[in-house]
Amino acid sequence: MRPLVRTAALNGYVELSRSLGADPQVLMQRVGLDVAALTLQDRWISGAAVVRLLELSAADSGSQDFGLRMSELRRLGSLGPISLALREEPDVRSVLELLLRHEHMYNEALHARLSEREGLATLKVGLDLGEALEARQATELAVGAFHLVLRTFLGPQWLPLSVYFAHGAPADCGTHRRIFGPAVEFDQEFNGVIFYASDLDSPNTPSDPLLRNYARQYFEAIAVPRDADTVDRVRELIEILLPTGRCSVDHVARSLGVDRRSVHRRLAYSGETFSSLLNSARIRLAEQFVANPRRSLTEISDLLGFSAASAFSRWFREQFGCSPREWRRRATTGSDLTRTDPH
Repeated sequence: MRPLVRTAALNGYVELSRSLGADPQVLMQRVGLDVAALTLQDRWISGAAVVRLLELSAADSGSQDFGLRMSELRRLGSLGPISLALREEPDVRSVLELLLRHEHMYNEALHARLSEREGLATLKVGLDLGEALEARQATELAVGAFHLVLRTFLGPQWLPLSVYFAHGAPADCGTHRRIFGPAVEFDQEFNGVIFYASDLDSPNTPSDPLLRNYARQYFEAIAVPRDADTVDRVRELIEILLPTGRCSVDHVARSLGVDRRSVHRRLAYSGETFSSLLNSARIRLAEQFVANPRRSLTEISDLLGFSAASAFSRWFREQFGCSPREWRRRATTGSDLTRTDPH
């Protein structure tokens, strides 16, 4: 199954695109993504689609440094829950070790490795997308993001000894030199950052030893194994695609980089079907949305992927044993909201 990335990987994308005169909604639609998904930072989307989007955006805006500019808009929190644990790690070495060990929790396409030799530390950054794609922009975004992490813990004045890129130099290297300093080299054997190994032992001064244990315990409790479950992935994608009106097994399969038969087969192995997961997601979201009086029933119908409000109302009665309006009235008056079996 092809790798996914958190929607937070596109933090700053909309703002940067607009500032360069590009239309983010149009560009995202061209690669099968939806702008609305970016409001949900912990959802997963196709890594290949993100890579295509960045290349398309660079070409459309005429900005060869599009991915690198995006890295400037990121924050440590863009990494998700792991950022809470990173802030309390005792030194830079432990920060990188934790980040690399759990990289699959924020980007399944990313493969970074840290090595030390003769007083130098080398952080190599690679992308494995399951297919051959031009990935210049995504690569520069990833290297820029790691550079940001290092500067977060080593200070804003810190600069690496060298930054390597395997691709050729852009027409204008101004952004690269402004971010990385003068030692940026292209057409190298790998993509990554080289710095003094002694920097790894630099203490994380704001770290609180008392909070460290709590942060680690919290993170380990929510950490997921590298081989994420297919059912969980499909659930995530269903919730992302529902509001777009394109929540079908074909669209989910495309996001996962497989065909629809593979999706059906893997779900069946877990005792699930696409229809059962779709229905469960709608039930869970309907309970949340209908109880909120600020949302109209027509809006809720759209958010749950129904073609018409009448279809939503029929489905709701089948699932809950009453109309959406009755459910909302009960929620408003504090009545019993226990679902009844309509059959």
